Amino acid sequence: MRWQFTAEQEALRGQIRDFLASGVPARDDRQYFLGRGGASREIYRAMGERGWLCLGWPVAFGGAGAGPSTEFVVWDELAYARAVRPDLAAGIVARTLITHGTPDQQDRFLARIARGEVGFALGYSEPEAGSDLAGVRTTATVTADGYRVTGEKRWTSDAHNSSYLWLLCRTGRSGRPGRDLTLLIVDLTAPGVTIRPIRTIDGHRLNEVFLDDVVVPVRDRVGPEGGAWRLIREALAVERHLMVLPGRVRRDYEDLLRWARRPDGPADAVARAAVLDAAVDLAEVEAAALTTVAAMERGGDGIVEAARAKLLASRAVQRMARIPFDAGDVTATDLAGDQAFLWHETVMETIAGGTSEVMLGMVARHGLGLGARS
Repeated sequence: MRWQFTAEQEALRGQIRDFLASGVPARDDRQYFLGRGGASREIYRAMGERGWLCLGWPVAFGGAGAGPSTEFVVWDELAYARAVRPDLAAGIVARTLITHGTPDQQDRFLARIARGEVGFALGYSEPEAGSDLAGVRTTATVTADGYRVTGEKRWTSDAHNSSYLWLLCRTGRSGRPGRDLTLLIVDLTAPGVTIRPIRTIDGHRLNEVFLDDVVVPVRDRVGPEGGAWRLIREALAVERHLMVLPGRVRRDYEDLLRWARRPDGPADAVARAAVLDAAVDLAEVEAAALTTVAAMERGGDGIVEAARAKLLASRAVQRMARIPFDAGDVTATDLAGDQAFLWHETVMETIAGGTSEVMLGMVARHGLGLGARS
């Protein structure tokens, strides 16, 4: 499939390349993988100065009203450079506030998000509720002070880099799990919040976030009480085109190709054939990602397309990272080196953003009609 970007979009891509080439702000290639704080937050601020964080927002809220393909250009170019991942605040959080937030919430958060000044972590997963968010046990009880929240969130990326937690919690016991969930904005400096690190094999820091009788004002509830399930699904639906950014996969492939072309590179036919297979994997990922963009531009939900793209990308980067190991390159086993780092990272990426098993299930159910109840 060949997607035709507009001249304006290609010009924007050039502006992003120039921005990155300027070296301001400074960046570290590994920061792309390791979180949205530090150098990444400085890049978000610089992007905010240029209006790039809110391109897809409605004009009435300070955005440019751009479509999914324009946002894709921005984040894909940044992914190729291993600069930053999409900002959660400017995406899921801002879009939900634009559609369902109160005027007070919009006034307090949107301008700061557009400037790249404030970060949000997603407080969804729990020890007993990973991909199955209907199993959330964190509770919020209404009192005279507002909501009092008690529970634990786990695997929470960037909680230590963020100002707020976008919290999914339970506010009812109707017996219909998806109908009792509510979204709250929790100040991560509030009394009763404790953040503890979880270290991963790639050097990334995830977090446990403990909420012990944390007071959250009613004005920081997003949408109606018990209405979070629909809000989360809506926000995901408008972000699916950014779920897989093939620029990152292309960068991995180009690094692999440079390795294969070294004077001391692999000489055996098996390894060289694996590199050729990786080129096919890359083409599949690019086609799948652009198919998702096309579906979103047509007004579709992109569920199947995005799940397929995520599955293909997770497999592709892991296969690429394995090739030097399988070829017997001893330098790839240097735990401080880039190759070992990427291998560890690609293992993580079969889980982050939705496990490969969940992606397979979505393709099977929504794309192939398998497993549907009669």
